[in-house]
Amino acid sequence: MVDRIADIWGTRTPHARDTPWPVRVDQHRDPVVREEDVDRWVQSACVLCSNGCGADIAVKDGRMVGVRGRAVDVVNHGRLGPKGLYGSWQWSRTDRLTRPLVRDAEGQLVQSDWDTAMGRIVARSKELLATEAGALSHGFYTSGQLFLEEYYALSVIGKAGLGTPHMDGNTRLCTATAAAALKENFGSDGQPGSYSDIEATDAIFLFGHNMAETQTVLWMRILDRIHGQDPPRIVAVDPRTTAVAEAAVATGGVHLAPLPGTNQAVMNGLTRELLHRGWVDAEYVAQHTLGLQELQATVEPYTPEHVEEISGVPADDLRRAAEIFGTSQRVLSTVLQGFFQSHQATAASGGVNNLHLLRGLIGRPGCGILQMNGQPTAQNTRECGADGDLPGFRNWANPEHVQELAELWNVDPLMIPHWAPPTHAMQIWRYCEQGSIKLLWISGTNPAVSLPELARIRSIAQQQDLFIVVQDGFLTETAQFADVVLPAALWGEKQGTFTNVNRTVHLSEKAIEPPGRARSDLDIWLDYAHRMDFRDKDGDPLITWTGPEEVFEAWKECTRGRLVDYTGLSYDRLRGGSGIPWPVNDEAPEGTDRLYADANFPTHHDVCESYGHDLLTGGATSPQAYRAQRPDGRAVLKAAPYGEPPEVPPEAYPFAVTGGRTVYHFHTRAKTGRAEQLRRAAPGAWVELSVGDADRLGIGEGDVVLVESPRGAMQAPARIGRGRDGVVFAPFHYGYWDQPGTDGASPDGSPRAANELTLTEWDSVSKQPLLKLGAARVTRIAAADGPAPAPTTTASAPADPASVPATVGGADAAVDEQVDAAPAPHPAPEPAASPGQPGSGGTTASTTASTTPTEG
Repeated sequence: MVDRIADIWGTRTPHARDTPWPVRVDQHRDPVVREEDVDRWVQSACVLCSNGCGADIAVKDGRMVGVRGRAVDVVNHGRLGPKGLYGSWQWSRTDRLTRPLVRDAEGQLVQSDWDTAMGRIVARSKELLATEAGALSHGFYTSGQLFLEEYYALSVIGKAGLGTPHMDGNTRLCTATAAAALKENFGSDGQPGSYSDIEATDAIFLFGHNMAETQTVLWMRILDRIHGQDPPRIVAVDPRTTAVAEAAVATGGVHLAPLPGTNQAVMNGLTRELLHRGWVDAEYVAQHTLGLQELQATVEPYTPEHVEEISGVPADDLRRAAEIFGTSQRVLSTVLQGFFQSHQATAASGGVNNLHLLRGLIGRPGCGILQMNGQPTAQNTRECGADGDLPGFRNWANPEHVQELAELWNVDPLMIPHWAPPTHAMQIWRYCEQGSIKLLWISGTNPAVSLPELARIRSIAQQQDLFIVVQDGFLTETAQFADVVLPAALWGEKQGTFTNVNRTVHLSEKAIEPPGRARSDLDIWLDYAHRMDFRDKDGDPLITWTGPEEVFEAWKECTRGRLVDYTGLSYDRLRGGSGIPWPVNDEAPEGTDRLYADANFPTHHDVCESYGHDLLTGGATSPQAYRAQRPDGRAVLKAAPYGEPPEVPPEAYPFAVTGGRTVYHFHTRAKTGRAEQLRRAAPGAWVELSVGDADRLGIGEGDVVLVESPRGAMQAPARIGRGRDGVVFAPFHYGYWDQPGTDGASPDGSPRAANELTLTEWDSVSKQPLLKLGAARVTRIAAADGPAPAPTTTASAPADPASVPATVGGADAAVDEQVDAAPAPHPAPEPAASPGQPGSGGTTASTTASTTPTEG
């Protein structure tokens, strides 16, 4: 039994390179329920990060009473992280929404019934559709946490029922850059790499990715390699001293700590080093890529010394990182929010793709690229088009792709919005602010805490002519602004599928009934479609589905022949064993571990999902210009010079402020904040300062500080941590749901949300907000009454460990870990042919079966 609050990653099971990752099954139950008393275990997968760990839900007397990892699952081999162990099920017993709420004549939210609530929504929807604005008056802002079937239903409703381009999700905040970077270099979304690359690799580069806290089970997988024979070298690119950065030093790698906003300078410097020192597979580059000359010219000024001037990264450290990348036989790279939410996000993230292409390190074991997701089903949001893109990785600017969807849905192609790029989330909120969007439907997300510049978001949400629908399991900060609140079923209370970062599809079965009159998001969408009476071009009902499996079967047809091919999957195929990575079809019946093994990329103009952009300005490449490049299955090396961030700390605001996550919470804590073990481990907000900055400001551990930016302020106790001078960090999870209100304050009345500080700016290509960037000043306003509530087990650890009591979970945090040296039994992916290009026989992806026994 292990306290997994104190010991986040649990018992080590070391192994050597190219050997199986051992099984370790983690289990945590309600302490009053013995294992033999569990009525049944129900198959699912964890939804509290993007890893997608296979899990079983324990059910007793109609309640969820625990969870355990699935030993057979390809993703986790039985392991679960702290959020999954404690936070995935305990919220089901707390303050759930059980009935619809509507706003009464006095402006209060009061309990109602489904007919009344849906009647109000449909009446307002039809009223707006009858105006000159029509469907352009409707906006949808969804999540990265629903099921595939729910996203696809929403996409069809929005695109073929209403015809609105105003659809996006909070995936815009976490994973939009992942999709954009993959499209720019490879022609399509879809992760090239596999988690099994960890077993085979010689070096692991983590670009802006604190994996030790954001994807804990994936970090366990790396730790077991680090502690075994032939360990990989780790390179961390992060301004904070995280567990990843510590591992970099311990393995003979290097920690690069750039100033926020300077990632592109670092990437250009690494690229120049590879080119100048001859660490390039010239034959691969010549045969399988475009754009080398422009890339060479662009990066030439970025000597290690020049990069040091811009970013603060020592020139010798940059050279060392480049040497590791350039001389390792196999390199795995992961990228996350430190790049995605910062300046020049798509350029810097695509720069990681460039490095792999220059060395030909893609499509083989140990040579993966994982442009990570921040949420469990963010991949499905993108696949299904609930983020505004066209479903099935189709190109909105390609009339043939639009025609394919029109035929599939039996609607006029003109009904499907494709006359301009889809409206991204930040623009949706701007249209709400300007008054052109008058109905905003928010599902499964809490923008009143998660979006940038929260004072602006509160102001928009309070506009009198904006009709807001919120669909959630809890009365969140955002729900406080709604005109109608719909109680939604959550994980374990409904059935559906979801896909993780490395394309692995899982089935989550319904374990218990939702509370009260709550409904699944799918049922709510289908009810709306029925009441709106959407019709196809023959006058028949547009949507006839009644349940999730019917939607899944329809989705399969939408993916046929595309890179994201699900046609070989079914609910039955996904029952009882492991999740399966797409594409799954006749050519790859057991799934596909890696893409692009034959270096044939989906860049042909008839196949690609995007024609690309100028990475500096965001200007779109025309179809004609794209055709003229003749990519024809070759990847594109994309170049961009470094540009100064939109907000550089001036004298009045001398600190760079950045936000992020802690291992114990997920997003705005709607679930994890209701799990007692996680809540105790990280009960409130804090502000991290370096030792040097704290000394200069006269701030001690736990002193209350006020952090102010040109847009807003927050206050919280100070953690004197291990970060670099000039940088302030604050976790973004903390809103004010403990005592709901509309002023952005915590229960004691002080603002504590990190996004009070952030600015309304976004990347020119991915449109992802720059949540990691801003200027601030820090003032001590009160003496400490104890240490900051920041955990001591993570990157927020104090510089002086003896000064703060250690974070522990106690008896109710005990987790049963069953270690088994045998590999997880599951089918191995079989090799298949190339991506769908003219002359390729229509297959959708190249496949490489893993060479490790763990993967068959």
